Amino acid sequence: MLDGGRWLKKQLKQTLKAKGVSHPLSMKDKEIIEAIRKETVTANRNNCTRTAAYFQYYRNNPEMHWSLLAHLVSRNAGWNMTDLKGEYLPVLLSGKEQVDFFVFLERGNWLIFQDAYPQLLLYQHSRQIGRPLFHLLAPLGISAFMLPFWEKFWDDGNSERITKALIVNEQMYIEERVVQNHQYMQTVTDKVMFKLQDILDFNHILFPYETPNQKKTKLIGGTVHHFSAVDARVFFGKSLYHTLFSVKSRLEQITAWSEAHVHSGSRSDYWPDLFSLVKETPPGKVHELLESPCRRKHKGPKIYSPPLEQAWEDWTHQEAEPGDWFRNLTTLRWMKAKTKELDEDIESSYCRTIEEVEMAVTAKHTFKREEEA
Repeated sequence: MLDGGRWLKKQLKQTLKAKGVSHPLSMKDKEIIEAIRKETVTANRNNCTRTAAYFQYYRNNPEMHWSLLAHLVSRNAGWNMTDLKGEYLPVLLSGKEQVDFFVFLERGNWLIFQDAYPQLLLYQHSRQIGRPLFHLLAPLGISAFMLPFWEKFWDDGNSERITKALIVNEQMYIEERVVQNHQYMQTVTDKVMFKLQDILDFNHILFPYETPNQKKTKLIGGTVHHFSAVDARVFFGKSLYHTLFSVKSRLEQITAWSEAHVHSGSRSDYWPDLFSLVKETPPGKVHELLESPCRRKHKGPKIYSPPLEQAWEDWTHQEAEPGDWFRNLTTLRWMKAKTKELDEDIESSYCRTIEEVEMAVTAKHTFKREEEA
């Protein structure tokens, strides 16, 4: 009997050899595929619908840890999208840069969902009928990499292994389609991301929660460095997963917070005493922080953070680029590597970022006035 790791390696070798080989589908198979595609398209309308779908799926299938992780990361993607139309970034970025960055974030969010959600639905269909349907992964356009992992998960229910496999798969899936895509490299990763990183650490991932004895919302999470490096994103994703599920009481608090706060895309979802759905700063004025954002006893105007539906219209996407990223077994090293919980004080780090971007906006506004004088 082969152990889990050796069995997976053997199966992955076989899937590589069998890539491109198709098998006839039954009428029932075709009906399931069509139902999954329709449900995915409906839920993939925008960041808010995706984020809600991930969470509802986790509530129905709590063994699928990845879905909760995806829900929380997708919340952060939405907050980054609305930041582009919020208090500060419109002062620092041109209108074209705002749109370019939104499309970059939206494309990645959309692509991951249209690849991952069919897998989740296929597992759910398998549970409903009592037998695995993973032979339908390939007809759904899913990488051959995932087949052995789903088969193994069906046998032993190891939530950690399937989560890590999905993390690897989704980061590899967007690597060529978005991160290393020539179009986005020219407009975003080599330009806007560099511009933002030059003035602040923009890649915060925040997990809000409330403890029973405290009314204020607390944050855990981390900052991804070297976003363009796929291995850095994979290891960061694994670290976020470990952080999320390492403390049961905190996990329950994060889940309860997510249940109680529908994702709107506005940062007022988690800090309503600092962020506002409406713009409170007078026209022509620069928002001034009167104290550290972490104190959250704000006396002046709150920071404008609009809901997603107000900031951006739904984006119409071109079909996902075809092709399977899985070409060899080198990615298995990411499955084996040990992961540590993130120990960053993300709340203090994020508050410093708000202060830094506010100073950058103030400096730009002052420079502009001096030029006009």
